[in-house]
Amino acid sequence: MSEFWIYFQIGLKHVLDINAYDHVLFLMALAIPYSFKDWKRILLLVSLFTLGHTVALFLSVFEIVTVKAHIVELLIPITILLTAIFNLFNSGKSAKNNKVSMVFFTTLFFGVIHGLGFSNYFKTILGGLALSKILPLAEFALGIEGAQIAVVFAILILSYIAQTVFRFSKRDWTLVMSAFVIGVVVPMIIENEIWTR
Repeated sequence: MSEFWIYFQIGLKHVLDINAYDHVLFLMALAIPYSFKDWKRILLLVSLFTLGHTVALFLSVFEIVTVKAHIVELLIPITILLTAIFNLFNSGKSAKNNKVSMVFFTTLFFGVIHGLGFSNYFKTILGGLALSKILPLAEFALGIEGAQIAVVFAILILSYIAQTVFRFSKRDWTLVMSAFVIGVVVPMIIENEIWTR
């Protein structure tokens, strides 16, 4: 049980690390357009992101896929930027079935990219035999999922307060917060070391 908590806490800290806020930024961009009444959809999106993240770690840990770290470090803020831009163009529009399935697929794919960004560090934590890596990977994934649900819940509370107390319309809230995310993430892309190689 103590080993479970070790990997579970690593998963929690991975999402909630103040110095690696890209994960929280992505969750913010993902959750901004939704409210509490959309809890099933947002929970599914968060779980798909966790699944993508876990699949990437699995593929990396078993050395099925290897990607250069500097490429992934550029792709991660690009996924956040694309999600926020998607929000800008779709704020105030009703969700259609084909758009929803595209959002689900994209979230899963973006989860893979984010998972690859953490894969090298996770491999050094695990070490050991390949078979011993599956259970810690699942425990880590549960920590990721728990932390992501907590972050999304906080974002939904903030959204509720903004829209009820401060009278933001849902559209304005989505536009303002998406613009904020873009403002934070664009410097991350510009300052990426890939441009100086």
